Amino acid sequence: MLEGAKPLDVGIPAQVFTTRASMPYEVRVCGAAPGLVTGGDGLAYHVAHGLDALAWADIVFVPGYRFPDREDPPRAVVDALVAAHERGARLAAISTGAFALAATGLLDGRRATTHWHYTRALMARHPLVRVDENVLFVDEGSVLTSAGAASGIDLCLHILRGDLGVAASNHAARRLVAAPYRSGGQAQYVPRSVPEPLGERFAAAREWALHRLGEPLTLELLARRAGVSPRTFSRRFVEETGYTPMQWVMRARIDLARELLERSQRSVEQIAADVGLGTGANLRLHFQRILGTTRASTGAPSPGASDRPAAGRGEAARCRLAGSLRTVAIAPLSAARDAGEPGAKATKGPTHDSHRHQRIRPHRTQRAARAAGA
Repeated sequence: MLEGAKPLDVGIPAQVFTTRASMPYEVRVCGAAPGLVTGGDGLAYHVAHGLDALAWADIVFVPGYRFPDREDPPRAVVDALVAAHERGARLAAISTGAFALAATGLLDGRRATTHWHYTRALMARHPLVRVDENVLFVDEGSVLTSAGAASGIDLCLHILRGDLGVAASNHAARRLVAAPYRSGGQAQYVPRSVPEPLGERFAAAREWALHRLGEPLTLELLARRAGVSPRTFSRRFVEETGYTPMQWVMRARIDLARELLERSQRSVEQIAADVGLGTGANLRLHFQRILGTTRASTGAPSPGASDRPAAGRGEAARCRLAGSLRTVAIAPLSAARDAGEPGAKATKGPTHDSHRHQRIRPHRTQRAARAAGA
């Protein structure tokens, strides 16, 4: 991990992917060399592994670090990240960890995000990166980035939901006392805050809709439930969630369908009717349009904006996990003085400028998916 690593950025992936019987991951914290690393906010971290740990990680997390715009991480760290990616590992950055990924060149030509305070600096330092300053996280497949602090939880739950499915993601969210799912497309912050009473009514309207997804839902009906005009409801809804009301409803229906396909024995036709999509053919159509997948295939996770989490990696069938270990590495990189928001297990104690990485190795899973019937 990097010097000056932020405790929250370090702790989030360690907490989400923590090694326990119910989670098929092995978490390791690593750096340029084993030892103590000075963290931010008065903490320090002890890491037991060096860069060699990246050779076996399935996921490498790079937590954020302070002053990322001053200089790139050491060449050994950059090379290790590139080698891990070439081997097939996914690289995920929390907050300003995106600067470390950008230094590898792997973000060139791709969308990425970082903490809103540093988006302009990331654009200036790495002009080939397509920086999106208005989202919580960006999933580009083998490289993922998130905004600051709490959005790291959203990114980790997004990965977990893709790997293991909605049940595991829900379980982890409950353990963290966190919202099960926030859309990656949701704004990092709303420039004009929604008045509190209005925000509460909108939240109540969404909750009301989630319990009636099998019924006809229209913009007018939702606006009436929130006590505002359809025009006001639509405008404020987009500001708050990043989606129009009916886009949100469709994604909520798809998310619920994925959950039912994963966890129930109901037929595709029955599930389509239960979530308000009518027929199995219509369900498959929307799966392909929104998720880029059919029930029996695997693909990218949903960008859904619903308050329900999605099931695993576009896999719209009931899954069961079976044993082989998957590795997640949290790799906080050491950088210049005061650099650092990377993630790993935190302990007290000072340290020097060596880059530290924390790795988490997730169990590889075997999924038994029911036939799509397509």
